[in-house]
Amino acid sequence: MKPHYRPFVVHHEISIVSLALLFVAFLFLFLVGISLPIIKTIYLVRVYSTAESDQPATSIATELRFGVWGVCALSALGYGECFGPRLGYDVPSSVTELLDVDASLVQAALKGLLVILILHLVSAGLSLAAVIPAMFLGSHALAIMALVISITTALLGTVVFGVDLALVLTLKKELPSLSSQIDLGIDFGNGIWMVLVAVVLTWIAVITLSARACFCCGVRR
Repeated sequence: MKPHYRPFVVHHEISIVSLALLFVAFLFLFLVGISLPIIKTIYLVRVYSTAESDQPATSIATELRFGVWGVCALSALGYGECFGPRLGYDVPSSVTELLDVDASLVQAALKGLLVILILHLVSAGLSLAAVIPAMFLGSHALAIMALVISITTALLGTVVFGVDLALVLTLKKELPSLSSQIDLGIDFGNGIWMVLVAVVLTWIAVITLSARACFCCGVRR
């Protein structure tokens, strides 16, 4: 087998760095793609009650956490019930009434999540696809392939992060206009920041692969 068709033989430093960056990006995107209720600790949006109460904490739900595949209603004691996982899930009206959450707010969140559902997993798949050619940078054709896939992944990941961010910001903007009587708060979930980290890592991988593809930044043939 020719040397440039063997993994990590030529330009092995760039290969290892690019491989590590792309694999970690894939891992983060994949974990977000199978977030709550599959992985309950990872979610995109958190809607919670800000009403003050003199009563002791109970098992009554005071918070909704939205993931890609479902939503969980949690209480101050940590008890909760999840709905999903499935594509295009709904939140029972009994839960929204219990939390005093406006139904239009919940539907806006669900509509946004349905749009970006497939994008999370597609981004993760592209990131993983770029890992294989990144191991064979001795071949100029495979180096170009790794670069093209990485650029596509970075662009799509940037779009996914932008949509995630816009979803939460839109909900925050719409919340005051729903009702002045609703004591609710909306926060970013940790899944959004995981997507951001994945996007940054992918763009760094694009830079390292570009250096190999164009033989610049000190990279020799």
